[in-house]
Amino acid sequence: MGKYYVIAGEASGDLHAAALIEQIKRREPEATFSGLGGDRMQAAGCRLYRHINQMAFMAFVAVIRHWREVRDNFRIAKESLLNDQPDALILIDYPSFNLRMAAFCRKHLHATKIYYYVPPKVWAWKRRRIHRIARLCDRVLGIFPFEPAFYARYGYSCEYVGNPTAEEILQRSGLTAKRSYSAAVLQPEGRSCIALLPGSRRSEISHCLGRMLEAARRFPDYTITVCAAPGIEDAFYAPYLREGETLTRDTYGALQTASAAIVNSGTATLESALLGCPQVAVYHLAYSGLIGLIRRWAQPLLFSIKHFTLVNIIEGREVIKECIANDFTEAKVAAELDRLLHDEAYKKEMLASYEHLRSLLGDKPASATAAQIITSKP
Repeated sequence: MGKYYVIAGEASGDLHAAALIEQIKRREPEATFSGLGGDRMQAAGCRLYRHINQMAFMAFVAVIRHWREVRDNFRIAKESLLNDQPDALILIDYPSFNLRMAAFCRKHLHATKIYYYVPPKVWAWKRRRIHRIARLCDRVLGIFPFEPAFYARYGYSCEYVGNPTAEEILQRSGLTAKRSYSAAVLQPEGRSCIALLPGSRRSEISHCLGRMLEAARRFPDYTITVCAAPGIEDAFYAPYLREGETLTRDTYGALQTASAAIVNSGTATLESALLGCPQVAVYHLAYSGLIGLIRRWAQPLLFSIKHFTLVNIIEGREVIKECIANDFTEAKVAAELDRLLHDEAYKKEMLASYEHLRSLLGDKPASATAAQIITSKP
């Protein structure tokens, strides 16, 4: 019987971790799981020592503001790891925290294997982390098809196990891997909704939702649906909404029926693409005016990529419009929405790119493939 310790610090990681736990249990029915994560992991049978609601702090200022909780998170993780003595530590994204825990495990639990499933996006920024990841982890299980080649450039190994977001959408939408992806992106007549995905953290939502709503309200012939994040109560959204504007927790359903979406950059842009919803991506940055002035020369220094959204990164070109930092204005988002809603040729080209994206990701079942690797005996 295997003992597994899993760490996920955000909602998307909780989702991917839960799917992985279910697949490991299929291979090892008596396996036990503990760690740090969210409701989905707990429902899958993982004993939680800390919930993601106490972990999802973003940016330096937020970490400083919640430094006591951050300190406690590390303490709890270290103590529970030593008590549990797991056979394997499985890390899901959340690099600042998880790399420190990998180093702790490597130092104190020599018999524990370390697996990084959904590794940090070192190909996008903080490239130097690749050396630390390779040194600390026994196996790196990538979720983008270009990651193995990127790691190989540095002499390291990374295995592409498939994309968990694509896998989840195939399962949730009722599709099968053998069905044509075009079946998922049919645009039925009569769509009259704009979906808003303002993010998974309170700070993101508070910075983004107001501008997203004002842009969408310029199109009174369309209803507005805001997609709520797991773990954030309805009351948090209420002050932003007007009469007739709805809140839903069925994000996939909203994207499948919306004419277009305004999406906070992140995994949600990939979800929107795989569900065939035309979209514009936005992202708030503090001091956006200053960042806009220096972005042209600073971007090559800070980032290793030309684009910020996953859809554009995977395709290697601009498929969806990115309204980032000082470009994230009501007027610019509304202008792009107008194209998505009324320019049929533009929308058709975007949907064709979505289908190509799906082919690049492939049909490999990510969680099952990762589970097979993790449970295989050396």
